[in-house]
Amino acid sequence: MVLLGFFSNFGGMDSIILLFVVLLIFGAKRLPELARGLGTAINEFNKAKDDVHRQITQAVEPPPSAPVAPSVTPSVPAVEPVAQQPAAPSVPPLPPQPPVA
Repeated sequence: MVLLGFFSNFGGMDSIILLFVVLLIFGAKRLPELARGLGTAINEFNKAKDDVHRQITQAVEPPPSAPVAPSVTPSVPAVEPVAQQPAAPSVPPLPPQPPVA
């Protein structure tokens, strides 16, 4: 975690000092070779990252050439309205019954 804290405060003067130290260690003749190797490594990393991203995307999405099955909707026969039947004849109420003794 301390190393990550160092890089968060990395500024312009720090980068100049770092480049000077690298120049002293490797020399002016080897510096272009190191930069070229670093550029190649970054390009290879980006290619690998894009390749993994493409493989994940292809695994998630179905291939576009695959036929898509049509959606099946069940056919329901049309329902005809039922003719209204005449109402039942009204029945008169029964007369009251005399009490049973």
